[in-house]
Amino acid sequence: MAAIGRERAERIVRGTACQRCHEYTFKKLAVKPATESVRAELGALWVATRTCGVCGLHEELGLDEDGDVVYVS
Repeated sequence: MAAIGRERAERIVRGTACQRCHEYTFKKLAVKPATESVRAELGALWVATRTCGVCGLHEELGLDEDGDVVYVS
């Protein structure tokens, strides 16, 4: 199975609720490739940063090559 692309990663991140208020509306959302250190340590292929449109929480999510969320901070 091939690794997920940027568009698929963005759809997965948009479909993951905010950790604080559990809403799906985001003011800002950016998906970029993970650095080599993040790939080696956490197994993330993509890193997404987003700001919730309801409560304003700033989150970072890491996605692996299958599209599973491997970390949220």
